[in-house]
Amino acid sequence: MLIHSPQNTDSSRLFNSKKDRPLLQENSDAQYKNEMSGSLGENLPVGDTPSNSTVTDNPSDALNLQSIGISVLKKYGIRRADDNRRSVIQLITTLVPFFAFLAIMIASLQYAYWITLLLAVPTAGLLVRLFIFQHDCGHGSFFSSRLANDSLGRFISIFTLTPYDHWKRSHAMHHATSGNLDNRGQGDVPTITVDEYLAMSPLKQLGYRIFRNPIFMIMIGVPINFIFLQRTPLGSDIRNVGALRSIFGLNLMMLLVFGGAMMAFGVVPVLVVYLPVIILASSIGGWLFYVQHQYEDTYWARKEDWDFHKSAVTGSSYYELPRILQWFTGNIGLHHIHHLCSRIPNHRLHDCCEEFPELEKISKKITLRGSLDCWRYSLVDEKNGVMIGFRELREQRLANAPS
Repeated sequence: MLIHSPQNTDSSRLFNSKKDRPLLQENSDAQYKNEMSGSLGENLPVGDTPSNSTVTDNPSDALNLQSIGISVLKKYGIRRADDNRRSVIQLITTLVPFFAFLAIMIASLQYAYWITLLLAVPTAGLLVRLFIFQHDCGHGSFFSSRLANDSLGRFISIFTLTPYDHWKRSHAMHHATSGNLDNRGQGDVPTITVDEYLAMSPLKQLGYRIFRNPIFMIMIGVPINFIFLQRTPLGSDIRNVGALRSIFGLNLMMLLVFGGAMMAFGVVPVLVVYLPVIILASSIGGWLFYVQHQYEDTYWARKEDWDFHKSAVTGSSYYELPRILQWFTGNIGLHHIHHLCSRIPNHRLHDCCEEFPELEKISKKITLRGSLDCWRYSLVDEKNGVMIGFRELREQRLANAPS
């Protein structure tokens, strides 16, 4: 996914005790280092990760995903001469209208607030697209220069309210552990298994059900996380110098930028303009990130069976969106390609998908309408290798109950 917070690592503690959340294993550590280094070997198997999965009745078994991953990396993971130019054009055609819409929203306050709220919709869409650029900077795929990527990423973070360096590390870990049941809680959506859910007290079960409710998670939880929780270090971040520097450095920049805007336009005008934008943009991002990894036949495996390439292709969806929404979301719907090789610039993801149609055949294609069905999947059913909802669990228990 796309828009998520490094603080997700702490929210997962609400549902899993420390003993149930093993420390990161060697293979995940190595994959994380490859993600952070941006080396050509970033998507090759690491540690004891098997290069070919052998899960029965899975179409990916007939393909050598490692070999395909290497081909994708060589063809699309290495930047072309015109990639920087295309990135600059993307940036100009997004930043300029973003600031223009903010200015128009400020001006519209003297007429009617419903006009301001209406303008918040395209402005939020542009902010989502800017977050994709920040996300790509974190992967080192937006510009060829690390300095340029980090500088732009930190600048955009002022408006996404997301500490760039801290989020970059958390997101790299997400790529290195996605779908690994023994390494959950690394920048992902907190998810538990059926057995873990049944072992909870009724009160904790209720808490998990409320948390997984789409209205609470997306419309309430995600905006709160972006606006408030990302302003302070939580958990182990309290002792992490890098996290502290990233979080409080961003807070200082936000104080200067938004404080200056408030001095120029007033506190209330800035709040009533920007809050709807960030709330809507973060909710859209939360939706995207959820649909990218939470669906019925997504990939989950224990550490000893976990495979990076299978996780990337079968554990990340192909979210097929209308062309206009695809533009606003920076092609992040092609998430199976992105997870297979995060160094591919967003504007080349479609080309890669067309050149490697075999990946599209085995990935989970989800339409905009079909994505609405993803919300009922909240538990990992390890026995059957799928995700199920609370209703399915109840039906299973009733069917298995002694007569």
